[in-house]
Amino acid sequence: MKDYIFELPMKVRSYECDFESIVNNAVYQNYLEHTRHEFLIAHGLDVVELHKQGIDTVVARINIAFKSPLHDNEEFLSKLKVKKEGIKYVFYQDIYRINDGQLIIKAVVDVVCIINGKLKNCDVIDHVFAEYLQ
Repeated sequence: MKDYIFELPMKVRSYECDFESIVNNAVYQNYLEHTRHEFLIAHGLDVVELHKQGIDTVVARINIAFKSPLHDNEEFLSKLKVKKEGIKYVFYQDIYRINDGQLIIKAVVDVVCIINGKLKNCDVIDHVFAEYLQ
């Protein structure tokens, strides 16, 4: 995938690995979510502050293709781009190992907004992400 709009370097921590010394599959969702949160923060949005305003961003669907494993202490880049389809934000997120550029996972994450308890479009996020949602 090209045309990423955000990337975040990270490092595998020992406790994220299973008995085979590879990152447990469930941990990748944490990496993906942390990347999305950092992307929001980089654009002046904070999920806690949004929540206080009655806006909750929630994952509606996630699809992850595991391509190659990460191991303890390996450094990696989590990259994303986003587009809007109807009411949902679709995040295309890939993770690459830094030392060899190997693709680790490809993910597509559908995120929706619940505003004061109802599924709605979010003008606040649409405004901040306007340049990416064309």
